[in-house]
Amino acid sequence: MRPRVIVNVAMSADGKISTIQRRQVRISGKEDFLRVDRLKAASDAVIVGIGTVLADNPSLTVKDPILREQRIASGRDPNPVRIVIDSGGRTPLNADILHKGEGKRVIVVSSKAPEERIRALEQYAMVIKTGEDRVDPGQILENLGAVGIRQVMIEGGGNIIWSFFSAGLVDELYSYIGNIIIGGQDAPTLAEGTGFTEENSFVRLSLKNTERLDQGVLLHWDVVR
Repeated sequence: MRPRVIVNVAMSADGKISTIQRRQVRISGKEDFLRVDRLKAASDAVIVGIGTVLADNPSLTVKDPILREQRIASGRDPNPVRIVIDSGGRTPLNADILHKGEGKRVIVVSSKAPEERIRALEQYAMVIKTGEDRVDPGQILENLGAVGIRQVMIEGGGNIIWSFFSAGLVDELYSYIGNIIIGGQDAPTLAEGTGFTEENSFVRLSLKNTERLDQGVLLHWDVVR
């Protein structure tokens, strides 16, 4: 059984998740940070793409010590399994995700990743190879489900989110909309990739809940099957 997949993203009022330079932008505030930390602590794994690692250098750790203690008390690692989708094996060996916080790390590469990069990354993380030029998201979830992972949180970026949506693998979406305008024709959005061209292919959502947080609003959606 594949894990449940939850996408979590913060975007500006005009739908941008970053600037045209793809730099990290603070869109939400303390209330939303706490919500994201709780969602992360409730998940078995967190997935990001290599673009997010290169732009933001996240550790993807659970920040609240109480939440970490609760995970330990339930027999889990203090942090969820941290997974980077990195077709070419470009994750820097000094990236925070490989060094900060206890727990398991996984780098998912495709067949095009150089063997020397794979060997170097294996010093810090488990490396899984799937797909020819690009990583296969369905195969990732199949592998994760086989080792008992039941809930996966995806934090970006737009191409990774698109790959899971386009494969029909997303179950829920949390989209926080902040009180800023970023602009930029080429600034990244929630779901990038090639996009759908036919209306009957669009992903349909059902709104579960809305909540005002900080100076923005959180929308919680289910994906309609």
